[in-house]
Amino acid sequence: EVQLVESGGGMVQPGGSLRLSCAASGFTFGRYDMSWVRQAPGKGPEWVSSIRTGGDRSTYFADSVKGRFTIGRDNADNTMYLQMSGLKPEDTAVYYCNARGTFTRYGQDREFEVWGQGTLVNVSS
Repeated sequence: EVQLVESGGGMVQPGGSLRLSCAASGFTFGRYDMSWVRQAPGKGPEWVSSIRTGGDRSTYFADSVKGRFTIGRDNADNTMYLQMSGLKPEDTAVYYCNARGTFTRYGQDREFEVWGQGTLVNVSS
């Protein structure tokens, strides 16, 4: 089964830290760019961070989380993580992991995208 499963969410006080993980299965994890997207209550989805598949493993962050969040991946273990520190109440959201890219079948490139079910992060005193 092709799937992504997030874990590590929960309640945390403002200024605290939390580490989210995303476990991938059923596809070649190392071939695809990975991202974290969050959705706060009553709001639309917001892109948070991405990490590429290339040798440089370039990372990207939304302005709202730069300097506070880090992203990484372990292709051997088919996992991605989001290390969050200096958490703020506005970080409260459901966090989703995403895999995106292309694969070749019958000589043509095909789209590939998978979403996890999400894990809730609640930053509150």
